[in-house]
Amino acid sequence: MNAQNDTAPARNSRRWLWLSVVGGAFLVIGAAYTLYWANVLRYRQSTDDAYVNGNVVQITPQISGTVVSIGADDTQFVKAGQALVRLDQADAKVALDQSEAQLAMTVREVRNLFATSAQLRAAVEMRQSDLAMARKDLARRERLGNSGAISNEELQHARDAARTAEAGLMSAQQQLAGNQARVDGTTLENHPDVRNASAAVRNAYLGYSRTVLPAPVSGFVARRGVQLGQRVGPGAPLMSVVPLDQVWVDANFKEPQLASMRVGQPVTLTADLYGGSFRYHGKVAGFGAGTGSAFALLPAQNATGNWIKIVQRVPVRIALDAHEIAEHPLQIGLSMKVEVSVRDGSGARLPEVAHNAPAYATDVFHSVDEAADARVQEIIAANDSADGAAKHVTGKLASLQ
Repeated sequence: MNAQNDTAPARNSRRWLWLSVVGGAFLVIGAAYTLYWANVLRYRQSTDDAYVNGNVVQITPQISGTVVSIGADDTQFVKAGQALVRLDQADAKVALDQSEAQLAMTVREVRNLFATSAQLRAAVEMRQSDLAMARKDLARRERLGNSGAISNEELQHARDAARTAEAGLMSAQQQLAGNQARVDGTTLENHPDVRNASAAVRNAYLGYSRTVLPAPVSGFVARRGVQLGQRVGPGAPLMSVVPLDQVWVDANFKEPQLASMRVGQPVTLTADLYGGSFRYHGKVAGFGAGTGSAFALLPAQNATGNWIKIVQRVPVRIALDAHEIAEHPLQIGLSMKVEVSVRDGSGARLPEVAHNAPAYATDVFHSVDEAADARVQEIIAANDSADGAAKHVTGKLASLQ
């Protein structure tokens, strides 16, 4: 009986000891979590409503034509400038040949204008000489007429000859002025007729070059819908090119999470594709101008019927590190988990910073303009002189052989 009474206090003391240990452990864990939250967690905002996004560059023709060649298919990688679709070039080639022939003829006509001006200028000088001779002859005959050495009829003929010479000079001067009005202040290259014909050549050359549709950027082909023999028109979507080296993440955060979020804050991301084995690093690039529902195809109409408040989400763009994307490629639409460090809350929440430089640009079409200008200069030079025209014809014959 005494042994049982001694055992009960011992059990109670051990029970209180364990309870004290467990309670102390919970207190330590709670204090540690409180410190961790105060120093780390409260400066982090996370969401798993985030997806990879990127540019989907559509390939559309600028002219009508029949598809005769397709250079790439879905899932294939293409480089910028690579030919993706080719259209029938027959009609465009005929238009280009016609415009080139018209430019060559115009150059020759303008050369003739300049040559005619020189000819008319010489004619004016000749008429001036004839007038001077007629006036001298008239003056001499007038002196002889005063002395009675010649008849009045002969004197009248001299006066008529002087007036005829004056009229001839005036006519020659008017012809020179009329021709000069067509060439004054111009050269062969910048003459309006030549410039007009040159513009027609450039237009035809652009139409001819647009029968080949190049890839504006390097990337993977997606959504190919064009088929051989298909008749396509301007603006028809044929396929898309997705540059996967320029992707970003659109993370949809709830309204309360945005108060301390700023542009430039560091972001840590994980992709469901790779799991937690790899972490991406990026920065907040910007905020959407409105919530997702505001820009939806069918926005909510809260002004009618029963109303239930729903927490809205705003898309936040996350810029990724290019080297990490190269090491671990991502595809558009993949799910991501995003965690933003909001410790640095300086700066405006929606900074109004204008960017003057273009966000995206391609130079694959610049070569077309340069080639068209080079072709125009070649035609002008070939028809600028007899030697140039002969060389141009010889070159054409050599190319045909």
